[in-house]
Amino acid sequence: MHSVLFSLWSRVAVPRRWDSRILFGAASGAWQRARLAIRSDLAENTFASGYGRQGVAGVLAVLLAASVAGCASMSGGGKDLAPEAKRALVTERINARWNALIKGDLDQAYTFMSAGSREAVPLELYKDKIKPGTWRAVKIDSMQCEAEICQAKMTLTYDHRMMKGIQTPFEETWILEKGNAWYVYRDRD
Repeated sequence: MHSVLFSLWSRVAVPRRWDSRILFGAASGAWQRARLAIRSDLAENTFASGYGRQGVAGVLAVLLAASVAGCASMSGGGKDLAPEAKRALVTERINARWNALIKGDLDQAYTFMSAGSREAVPLELYKDKIKPGTWRAVKIDSMQCEAEICQAKMTLTYDHRMMKGIQTPFEETWILEKGNAWYVYRDRD
């Protein structure tokens, strides 16, 4: 026994066999012709049929070349820098950021954050979370740079109302992107 399927074609249910042939003899010829006409019309109006294989291959080649050229023209950030140059760049940016934080200039410190960090943490939220005024100094103890990411281990010296000169070790992550080093903000809550 053959199973029968129903397909909805142009608002009319048509009984079909398992092999997609229409069951009713008189209507089957008209339905088959209509279906073939629609399929051929769709096939004629596609991009590939209008431009041929060479046209499609040419367009794909242009798109591929444009994407490769776009990737090549983007600055690789720190991939091309020597390890010493990476460390020097990140050290300079760390010191500049922490000088701004020690002075209490949160607007300036915010400009050192990576694009992703700035997108995730708006300036007003950053100002609410960061409480300047207690930090005195930062010393970079070591730095590890791999590809475009640098991990800096540092010691922060700060004052508390009960104690002065407290030293706390901590780490910061910096990414090398667009020819510069950017701080990756991490919420410490």
